[in-house]
Amino acid sequence: MPPAGRCLLWLGLVLASAHASLESAAPGDSTTGPLNVLLIIVDDLRPSLGCYGDKLVRSPNIDQLSSHSLLFQNAFAQQAVCAPSRVSFLTGRRPDTTHLYDFNSYWRIHAGNFSTIPQYFKENGYMTMSVGKVFHPGISSNYSDDSPYSWSIPPYHPSSEKYENTKTCRGPDGELHANLLCPVDVVDVPEGTLPDKQSTEQAIRLLEKMKTSASPFFLAVGYHKPHIPFRYPKEFQKLYPLENITLAPDPQVPDGLPSVAYNPWMDIRQREDVQALNLSVPYGPIPVDFQRKIRQSYFASVSYLDTQVGRLLSALDDLQLANSTIIAFASDHGWALGEHGEWAKYSNFDVATRVPLMFYVPGRTAPLPAAGEKLFPYIDPFDSVLELMEPGRRVMDLVELLSLFPTLVGLAGLHVPPRCPVPSFRVQLCREGQNLRKHFRLQDLEEDPHLRDNPRESIAYSQYPRPADYPQWNSDKPSLKDIKVMGYSIRTVDYRYTVWVGFDPHEFLANFSDVHAGELYFVDSDPLQDHNMYNDSQGRDLLQSLMP
Repeated sequence: MPPAGRCLLWLGLVLASAHASLESAAPGDSTTGPLNVLLIIVDDLRPSLGCYGDKLVRSPNIDQLSSHSLLFQNAFAQQAVCAPSRVSFLTGRRPDTTHLYDFNSYWRIHAGNFSTIPQYFKENGYMTMSVGKVFHPGISSNYSDDSPYSWSIPPYHPSSEKYENTKTCRGPDGELHANLLCPVDVVDVPEGTLPDKQSTEQAIRLLEKMKTSASPFFLAVGYHKPHIPFRYPKEFQKLYPLENITLAPDPQVPDGLPSVAYNPWMDIRQREDVQALNLSVPYGPIPVDFQRKIRQSYFASVSYLDTQVGRLLSALDDLQLANSTIIAFASDHGWALGEHGEWAKYSNFDVATRVPLMFYVPGRTAPLPAAGEKLFPYIDPFDSVLELMEPGRRVMDLVELLSLFPTLVGLAGLHVPPRCPVPSFRVQLCREGQNLRKHFRLQDLEEDPHLRDNPRESIAYSQYPRPADYPQWNSDKPSLKDIKVMGYSIRTVDYRYTVWVGFDPHEFLANFSDVHAGELYFVDSDPLQDHNMYNDSQGRDLLQSLMP
């Protein structure tokens, strides 16, 4: 039996058991009962979306979701790499608490038995289901996507994901390669499908099952694209002719950038088409024509992703679940597309840490749909004319992905876990992020302006480890034992301040008296973060004012 069938069979058994236990309970009113939750997590998606002001990228379905949502304009990940970021926001703890800076440990064993978002919903009567890449697979989620703690049924992974890094990319020579740029004819790839298409199909099957369930559900769907390799249906390239693709506005490595801050994008260099460029290490640069091709394929991958999100949300509509389901949409971190001469994530810059984040809450961020009305009809990104859709409401305050845990729990009407004490390694259920629920109280904010936050008081924290002060082969993804320096970064409405300090990986201890380098960028005058003012007199004055 294929994985999808086994998953549905397991779900049927679990639902039958849940139904039996609920038979004696009074029937609930579907309009006032607990809200379902659909959490969509995207891999490596920076806010290159129409709803975030990008005029090139075609993302009509995500833009449509934003038009019914509360959109956070300035949301930041706590570490710009997959496993540490996902464990961080799914547990509501910072990397310094989960002790996960690489891919090689399971937090329940090496840090503390911390509860997760899906675990908390499961313990509160929800059917919790995982499709695609939600937790990072492997050691960091105990080779089980944190089962059985987090999920009511076995997590689903698309069968075709095993081909993602194999030689399935047809090159100009007619041969198959393991390339970075990999537009494909879907009928020619193994199994005749792609992972994100399979994940959408499985998620829709689960929604159809849950439509008649007495239990509320928490469904997390993790999409792979636009993670490398850029393996997507080749027709999406047509949306982005190369002559329309510009370079990054700041494609050079900044003169004042400390060497420890630079990521040498080693995973990009391992792809066959990039190897053929014979680039110098660590700074490159990549030839201009290939830079345009990378950006083209990233944007094409985003539009391909958008079609999968559109089909998923359209199915939610068709099943009449849109009026009873919270939808949260987020990415694990951003991705540099040539800014600062960098590619991929692995840094503390905004392009690596800033993410899209939005919440649709029925009846709160948008009116409940009338009978027969569709909130999320599928929109084809290939339509010649696409309607410009503005977000339902935009929040400019800086927020962190850590806030996903308390915010989702609060919006669903569950008790919000308390703030964590320091330290909190022995505390199973607490949260280090702020509850963003106050931003959804539009009427209260209009009636009492004093309830509004001062944007200058909002702060987002990120961090990134390095094995040395100079870029080397493992600078992007150092193993815990090799970490010698930790870059702690503070982002405010006015500036980004990063300090690179000595770090003991055995004691998980940063030594702030051992400063290796610093960065300071002023947002108003330097929004792209190209001019490091750390050693400038203006920078020293600011840093002096921050000292206690």
